[in-house]
Amino acid sequence: MAYKSVRGMRDILPDEADYWTGLEATIRDVARRFNYREIRPPLVEHTELFSRGIGAATDVVNKEMYTFPDKKGRSLTLRPEATASVVRSYVEHGMATQDPFQKLFYIGPMFRYEKPQKGRSRQFHQYGVEAIGSLAPSLDVEVISLAWSLMHDLGLGGLSLRLNSIGCAADHERYRDALRAYFAPHIDSMCEDCQRRYDDNPLRILDCKNRTCQPYITDAPGSAEHLCADCADHFTKVKELLDQLGLDYVLDPHLVRGLDYYTRTVFELTSKDLGAQDALLGGGRYDDLVKMIGGPDTPGVGFAGGMERLILVLKEREEQVMERRIDLFLATLGDAGRTLALDLSNGLRQEGLSVDLDYRGRAFRKQMTQANKVSARYLLVLGDDEATAKVGKLKDMDTREEIEVALSAEKIVQLIESLRD
Repeated sequence: MAYKSVRGMRDILPDEADYWTGLEATIRDVARRFNYREIRPPLVEHTELFSRGIGAATDVVNKEMYTFPDKKGRSLTLRPEATASVVRSYVEHGMATQDPFQKLFYIGPMFRYEKPQKGRSRQFHQYGVEAIGSLAPSLDVEVISLAWSLMHDLGLGGLSLRLNSIGCAADHERYRDALRAYFAPHIDSMCEDCQRRYDDNPLRILDCKNRTCQPYITDAPGSAEHLCADCADHFTKVKELLDQLGLDYVLDPHLVRGLDYYTRTVFELTSKDLGAQDALLGGGRYDDLVKMIGGPDTPGVGFAGGMERLILVLKEREEQVMERRIDLFLATLGDAGRTLALDLSNGLRQEGLSVDLDYRGRAFRKQMTQANKVSARYLLVLGDDEATAKVGKLKDMDTREEIEVALSAEKIVQLIESLRD
């Protein structure tokens, strides 16, 4: 029997992995510029963290989580998102007592039982940032600016920011009542999910993509109409600061995001480069989440984005083609050459060069084919004569020029560095 990967969980093969490492490097660089530090929470958490933090009425908790009992009968879940895990870590490790204001970022796999499609898997990867410990509207704007900077560094165009405020917990109650009153005459004509959400949490109705429901959703009241004075003032300041930074936005009165922990500012950054499904990332405030899972009353704001769809865009664009080259290929002739190559390669790698050689005893012609396949910048042929003389010729594979060099790791590195300069 030939085994295959689990449906919706795919291999990232070496040729594609180069795009992933490049994207991860860009994420880390942008996070560093904004002074966000990396955190790596575990893949498995207690189920209650998500049912309580995300919301028992959400599709993520109701339909999509990978949940199972451990050997002691405790319910565990593969994380479907990372914000709840990061906040749990913030509380568990007493970060609030060390420094109540923390700026964190993460990169890693998440798991949701969804229908696999292009750019969406059951094991998928997210990057995100979490800024915990401040209610300042300027922090909302910094998080949005970080997201915009990342997309700019990746060269993505046609960016558009969808923005809304859903207010505080008291505002949510007023807005839910308004939505129930509005949808009451129509709910029997809407889909089963919307009928369930009508009772559980009518805000979720606004996430419905069913065409039957869209005409009713389009005319639904907006959340910004039901904000208290404090939340309305906060939203006004967010918009003013975005204007100050020149970050354009489009107000979307029905943007609520899909998780229950959101409060006040919510946003999505989209790109025309992604076609019909244009969402790059989304996020917002979660001012009640830290307290909800047992910590002090501490506000927070952040966003998360999927990596698979970004990788698809990067692969499709010519200017983003990843060039993978090694510094040096050692071609060998005879036993003495192979012995010398093994010794040299070890020393050169310790000096920081990427080096490869033939381990299959192939003919010289096939070794040259391999050197071209791995796009080696330089070639060094090592045979019995070179092993005896301790001198060889370093060949530049682009210019075809050859330069004599003493066969020591130190001398080879010095020569390559001088050629690079």
